[in-house]
Amino acid sequence: MTVGVALNASDAPNQVDATVQLAQEAAGAGLRSAWFGQTFGADSPQLAAIVGREVPGLQVGTSAIPVFGRQPLLVSSQAQTAQAATHGRYHLGLALGTKLLTEGFGLPFERPIARLREFLTALRQLTETGTADFHGELLTATTPLSARVAGAESGVPLLVAAMGPQALRVSGELADGILPYLAGPRALAEHIVPAVTAAAEAAGRPAPRIVALVPGVVTDDVDAVRAKATENLAFYEQIPSYARVIELSGGRRAGDLAVIGDEKTVEAEVRRYRDAGATEVVFSATEIAGEADRRRTWRLLGELAR
Repeated sequence: MTVGVALNASDAPNQVDATVQLAQEAAGAGLRSAWFGQTFGADSPQLAAIVGREVPGLQVGTSAIPVFGRQPLLVSSQAQTAQAATHGRYHLGLALGTKLLTEGFGLPFERPIARLREFLTALRQLTETGTADFHGELLTATTPLSARVAGAESGVPLLVAAMGPQALRVSGELADGILPYLAGPRALAEHIVPAVTAAAEAAGRPAPRIVALVPGVVTDDVDAVRAKATENLAFYEQIPSYARVIELSGGRRAGDLAVIGDEKTVEAEVRRYRDAGATEVVFSATEIAGEADRRRTWRLLGELAR
């Protein structure tokens, strides 16, 4: 099972330089992948491409680019360029996004599942063939010129931050896997993995990758770090899709899904995610308790990745 980390250096004097340094440290600790979020700041495919060039062997990915405010032709160009730059080590994560993020583009948050289906359909054509002739209700993608990026012939794995029934069905049919966040082992085993796997099987596609993103850290100061995680993650409790999956996971607050404790505790939780169907586990927010605990966390995760 692959074990990776989400990297966040947005507070550094130079985010790109700091991200490369973190990625080098992660690879040195034995971690297999590095993932980059996307809001209104740094462009995550560019960060992934730079890190992939600077840190050979490390898998890199975005988690995740909202489909609202983007166009499949442009995202295909970004993803294929990152794939060529990393010689096949780039993974593209997409998301429905939220009303808050969508309104930044002046767009209404309407018909997200239909938009996701059309986006994936057009994007799959573009990344696999370098051409598209797609005319949907919400999106159009046509290629009077080739959209192929030389060096990206291996294609680009397409993953979706899907957790709800409709998004899981579309992802199973059209994507290569999913990127659930704040979905605990119970929600994965009982709801998420069965739904996306059934959709993939019905569509004649291979078993989907389940890349579980998990906020967590190895620390001795469990109560204080739990309180901080609960505060930092409270935003997600206002989003219906996250509130639902938190409840399905047996949590009351988003912070309840953070994995916090000593090495034995965290290792046991990682194995629970694996047993629930996760093919890959990616820890986020590992910096929440400071640098010493972040490094301690990465050492453990690197050992688990071996």
